[in-house]
Amino acid sequence: MDFNGKILEKKFGQNFITDGNLLKAIVKDACVLPADRVLEIGTGAGTLTSALSQASSKVLSYEVDTTLEPLIQQNLENLDNVKVVFQDFLKADEKDIISVLGKEYKVIANLPYYITSTIIFKLLDFEFLPKSITIMVQYEVGERITAAPGTKEYGAITLGINSKYDTKIIRKVKKEMFVPRPKIDSCIAHLTLNPHQIKDDKFFRNVVKSAFHMRRKQLINNLSTDFKISKQDLKAIFENQNLDVNIRGEMLSLQQFISLSDTLYSYLNSNK
Repeated sequence: MDFNGKILEKKFGQNFITDGNLLKAIVKDACVLPADRVLEIGTGAGTLTSALSQASSKVLSYEVDTTLEPLIQQNLENLDNVKVVFQDFLKADEKDIISVLGKEYKVIANLPYYITSTIIFKLLDFEFLPKSITIMVQYEVGERITAAPGTKEYGAITLGINSKYDTKIIRKVKKEMFVPRPKIDSCIAHLTLNPHQIKDDKFFRNVVKSAFHMRRKQLINNLSTDFKISKQDLKAIFENQNLDVNIRGEMLSLQQFISLSDTLYSYLNSNK
């Protein structure tokens, strides 16, 4: 596998994986089987792409950095089950992905910190959700994805992901395993599809967003402001949900958020 020092710039916040054992570990952590089809976000130098090619039946890989094209073509030229698309994944259409991989596939990605949540929420909005998502992210992002209620890491990204996927951190990855070397360690987070029944996903996210945009305020105050519901009506809803009227959003579990969101959704739609 060739690495070109001039090409491997940190233009898009990339940190490239060069360790063969780590590549094999990622494929193992993602539970990739020979019949699986894989969507890779961030081809990089093609090292992980190559490992995925050997383990699966088909790989569709997106890469935003076109300067990597010569290196990728050189490293992947003999792999006939790999298709690389030089496009920003955030501009990709789900239909194009399905046309290559079908409706059942797994996602594997080594994501830059600044765009992690944006990419994840794009995947969560797909009509056909990936069977699993295995991502290499900065360790603090992994902690946010898997956080428990009442912790400082717990927030909108936690609830958004956990409403669709069971989440866990599989392994910590030292910063020395990347080129260029990042400032902090990373981790591999594995998300397994397990969607919860929610009346309206968009409304649920708006409730969660309201709860955390001023997280030190009482939840009832945030909801009253953002959804134009009287505090008197909200207090009745909270009491019906067995929620303390003084509770902050960070203390609610996923199930409590879903139940509250469904109730608020029904309330608002019945009062139109």
